[in-house]
Parts: sequence; C-alpha cells; structure tokens
Amino acid sequence: MTIAPGGSLEPTEHGHDLILTRTYTAPIEDVWASITESERTARWFGPFKGEAKPGGTLQVQLVQEDEQPWAEFTIDSCTPPRHLVLRTIDENGSWHLEVTLDEHDGTTELVFTHHLDASAPVGEVGPGWEFYLDALGAARSGADLPDFNDYYPAMRDYYANLAN
Repeated sequence: MTIAPGGSLEPTEHGHDLILTRTYTAPIEDVWASITESERTARWFGPFKGEAKPGGTLQVQLVQEDEQPWAEFTIDSCTPPRHLVLRTIDENGSWHLEVTLDEHDGTTELVFTHHLDASAPVGEVGPGWEFYLDALGAARSGADLPDFNDYYPAMRDYYANLAN
C-alpha cells in the first residue's frame, strides 16, 4: 500500500469540511457492514455497544489509540446502506462525522467528511483519518493494519497547508 495524503478541505460557514475518499471493489452492503457492524469495526477502529439507531448512543472502544479508551458517539442520521452521521464530544472538542456510500457496477465509493470548526487543528486531524481509512481498507482485504507513525507527523504539513 502506498501511503500518501489525499484529502481535501472545503470552506464552510463555520470552518471547513475535511473530505477523504476511498474506493472498494465490493457491493455497497458489504462496505456498509464494515462501518456499522461491531464485529467488523473492531478490526480497524473498535468494537461498539449501545443503540445503533438514529438518536441512539454508542460506546466505541478506540482500539488504535493509546490505552484503548471508550468514546461516546450519537447517531444523528442513518440511512442504510448509504449515509451515516455521527457526533462525539471529548477532550479535543466536538466531532461531527459523516459517511456517504455510493455503488456503481460493483465498486463502492466511500466519502468521509469531518465537519470541522474554524479552530480545528487540521494538521493533526487529517493524518489520523487517513490512517483510520487505510486501516479500514487493510481490514477489508485481510492485510496488516498500517502503522500510525507512517502518517503522523509525515502528513501534518500537507493538511496544515490546506487550511492556509
């Protein structure tokens, strides 16, 4: 796997949208399961428990993070197998996340958007999501998970410059 930053930053009324895209040769339902079924999210992000429905709250164990903490996510919107909107609040602030899936001829495109406020440290956030989305790809293909040290600080300047 070639590791290179590829996200973009779009200005919004309240800050920026960090947008990353991945493509999988797989049906949309299979990619959807990779991001919404606990036993599959456990392979690349972390397992979860709780109410997996709009308005529901999930507790997600962030297994790729130091000490593997649990974080609480609220599902704002869920339209299987195409659209998922989540938010969480932690010591780093409020995180508003969105995933859209679209399938054409057996290929599914995943568009991940992190809605950032104006003060968000894009140089810190971008490399993290590159890592997680590459971990998703590795988990889907059965490959070894990537090493976060290949993403950060190597991609920090790329993402910080997008915000300037």
